[in-house]
Amino acid sequence: MKITLGHIADEEYYAVSEQGIRVNIDMLAADEKKAMSPMQLLLSGVVSCAAVDLVAMVKKRRKTIVEFSGEIEGIRRDEIPKKFTEINIVYHFVSPDLQEEEAQKLVNLAVEKYCSVASSLDPSIKMSHGVKITRP
Repeated sequence: MKITLGHIADEEYYAVSEQGIRVNIDMLAADEKKAMSPMQLLLSGVVSCAAVDLVAMVKKRRKTIVEFSGEIEGIRRDEIPKKFTEINIVYHFVSPDLQEEEAQKLVNLAVEKYCSVASSLDPSIKMSHGVKITRP
């Protein structure tokens, strides 16, 4: 896997995958943001990577997914490097037949065993992950 980085302006970059897919990245102030920051992209990678396996496992169990989404929050330390010290994930399902206990087991598997992005993070980061189910 290879990514090429390009420079747009001060604190603005873009990354291009081997397939030519481009993502803009910036470190601009909140009121000037045009793109995600590298740390936001990292969180996006974790929540989406685990989601792929999670949805596949739920469907393999022949459960109905009416809607699905996820939220991830990273807490960073104040000192440089301002790395994450905690990451908290919650996946939301709207499903008539998915049970919370089963869903939590699948979330655990998706994040802890199958997600390559989460597995690539510093093991000192405290990770929590949960699920919320709403009936349609």
